[in-house]
Amino acid sequence: MTDRYHIAIVGAGPAGLSAAARAAALDQQAGRQQPSYILLEGFSAHARTMQQYQKGKHVMAEPGFLDLRCDLPFAASTRENVLEGWQQGILSAGLNLSLNTEVRAVDRDADALRLELSDGGAILAENVVLAIGMAGNPRRLGCPGENLPEVSYTLEDPAAYEDETILVIGAGDAAIENALALATQNQVLIVNRREEFSRAKEANLTAALRAISDPGIGLDCAYNATVKGIEPAAKGALPLTVTLLTPEGEREIPCHRVIARLGGVPPRAFVESTGVEFPSAEPGAIPELSGRYESNVPGLYIIGSLGGFPLIKQALNQGYDVVEYIHGHELKPADFPLLDYQFRLLPYELEPDRVLQALQQRIPLFSQLTSLQFRELVIESNMLVSYPAGPLYDEAAGKSQALAAELAERPHRPRMPRLIAQGDALFTRGEFGTSCFVMVDGEVKLDGTSVSETLERGDLFGESSLISGRARDTTAIAGPSCIVIEVPRRTMLKLMSSNESIRSGVDALFIARELRRHFAPTAALRDLLPLAERAPLQRHRPGTQIYTQGERAESLFLLRSGAVLLRREQDGTTIALGEFRSGAKLGELGLMGDSERRETAVAAVSAETIEVDRALFLELLGDDQAHIEALQQAASEKVKAHSRTQSRPEATPAMEFLMDQGLGEATDVLVINEALCIGCDNCEDACAETHDGTSRLDRNAGKAFAGIHIPIACRHCEQPHCMKDCPPNAIHRATSGEVFIDTETCIGCGNCETNCPYDVIRMVEPAPKKPGLLRWMLFGNGSGPGEDRSQATESAAPKKAMKCDACIGQAGGPACVRACPTGAALRIAPEDYLNLVES
Repeated sequence: MTDRYHIAIVGAGPAGLSAAARAAALDQQAGRQQPSYILLEGFSAHARTMQQYQKGKHVMAEPGFLDLRCDLPFAASTRENVLEGWQQGILSAGLNLSLNTEVRAVDRDADALRLELSDGGAILAENVVLAIGMAGNPRRLGCPGENLPEVSYTLEDPAAYEDETILVIGAGDAAIENALALATQNQVLIVNRREEFSRAKEANLTAALRAISDPGIGLDCAYNATVKGIEPAAKGALPLTVTLLTPEGEREIPCHRVIARLGGVPPRAFVESTGVEFPSAEPGAIPELSGRYESNVPGLYIIGSLGGFPLIKQALNQGYDVVEYIHGHELKPADFPLLDYQFRLLPYELEPDRVLQALQQRIPLFSQLTSLQFRELVIESNMLVSYPAGPLYDEAAGKSQALAAELAERPHRPRMPRLIAQGDALFTRGEFGTSCFVMVDGEVKLDGTSVSETLERGDLFGESSLISGRARDTTAIAGPSCIVIEVPRRTMLKLMSSNESIRSGVDALFIARELRRHFAPTAALRDLLPLAERAPLQRHRPGTQIYTQGERAESLFLLRSGAVLLRREQDGTTIALGEFRSGAKLGELGLMGDSERRETAVAAVSAETIEVDRALFLELLGDDQAHIEALQQAASEKVKAHSRTQSRPEATPAMEFLMDQGLGEATDVLVINEALCIGCDNCEDACAETHDGTSRLDRNAGKAFAGIHIPIACRHCEQPHCMKDCPPNAIHRATSGEVFIDTETCIGCGNCETNCPYDVIRMVEPAPKKPGLLRWMLFGNGSGPGEDRSQATESAAPKKAMKCDACIGQAGGPACVRACPTGAALRIAPEDYLNLVES
């Protein structure tokens, strides 16, 4: 006879083990003599994925803000300790575990689900819990050479390889952990297709970037790189040659082996054969589940990484919870308090799960996320709630104060909602920002110089600053009873990196808004979205030509991010016509007059453009005569500016020098006029006095040309390199544009120092407290104003990152400029470059 159970659990990883342990505990509480459940595992041991972890791997107990629910022991430790603890738990609880039992199919059989086994047997169960994970289905490289013998998708023992050159492909936790372990006795290059490690746990992120910045460790990283192909090398060389596509072009790397850790893909064929539906055809899509982890197939539940949560603690909690749900027990999820705090000021009398469901239904952009993924997004974001002035606002303010007092007592303070008054600005035109916003309810009004719109439920806004790095071009005003989700930079980048539908949706919205801003200010955004599909995004490496002088103009370009230098060849001389930043139009003159290009556009730094061809350009303008005249006027002013620059060809080398020094990324840069500088170092001394004794600039360093000296001081880049991969998120951009480091939260990892291409960040110990000015003047105590360079200071305090903050908040502006006795020191913005090189 076929065995029948109340619950059949498939997969003995963390989620399945936890589910079985909870079922065993409930059996014991009920006094059952026979188990009501069975745990089926196709491998010869429990926790197959962890069994295949590299030896000695440290297993983390993340996320730290979640409490653990599990009848088995678990704490951060080595792989061996965790496995041993679970083995002891299996034995002590007497789990009904059947190893080497593979499930081939799950079908409906009358009032139960029938599990067909690989040995020909079958099991009936009223409920089935799939906890099979995705580790058995590694994502492959998808390039020539992906199946070569020296290319592997797992790593069991890093110590098996020594004195080799190894490429590790991937940016997740597994890739980082493998690379760190291998780098102790090998040369390792980790290849990240993005510009930062947005998906890694904080501890892994910190460890990886510390190692990358440490010259004593054999670990380096290739950012924004993908594998084009792998092929056997020539005889006598290293076994493989890997070709990478990088922002600088193709790069060939000889190596001994490649280890690709690109995550797993759902075993879709098997899961779909059970009747479970996926929300999209994307390879990485996961099934949609209820808040109790039940799929569209009644009685079939999915937990663990297959449900979208690969972290061990989350899987253990889900295993515990799902069995409680199957037994009909009411149980609030472990993250319930976190959501309860965030929703405390909302005008809804609903449980957090119901609120989550309502929020997601109102945001089309996030429709492709599962309910569990959306839950995680909300926990990482900020809720903003507005009320009109009066009793409602006063009541909400009282709740907010009480909540703040309650949360102040917690060691790890959760997020709490932000209360705003109707009419308050969420952000202001001209401010810099690193987050984006999603409308949930009510209204928000965006006011710009030429565009105004009222946002409603489901609309995304603020994405332009996030993507381009430029200042906000509108002011967002809270309307009646608006509820807004503010998504932090890191969370949004992670979403865009892992979910193609969200990335394409954000890109389409950005393009539509740019088309409206430049060409159709009165058009409705929804009417421009179809046109945005005809305006492709293009990425350009530094130094590449976007268009070339002399060619026929068939399109113009909107600069989405980066900087572009316009050059003109005249009588054998190259003339720099100007430098353009994100938000600018390029090449429009070729569509509004002579169709021959009169200049060459070159990417000064990595840049992205939106291409608008002639047909789309004319369609966008339509019959809007007022805007046509405005474009013609702007084009006329650009021609005049080009003519002015063309008459000063001697300024070209200086402009090229500025671009070579990376000023195409800068928003606020310190320059020194060498003709006026007397070398007094007042600028450095004033900087030190303003910043607790340590100067944040190096006047003598840096390069100079034609009397223009660019010292080592922060440029406050549009897209700050230092912000990438900062584990504690200690680097911020002020609304006024200054990029600064919060030394209270800085952990001294050195990632920002490594990522900054301009050497403006140093890791320093706190300077000793200096005697006051009067003690120095009257008694000679201390070294006097400025930084004492006579001796190194010894301090037990840890080093922290330090950089120029443009004296943010200081009356009168930057101290270096104020202290210069001759006016040689200036801080300038990009719009001042042309005046600088022509002076």
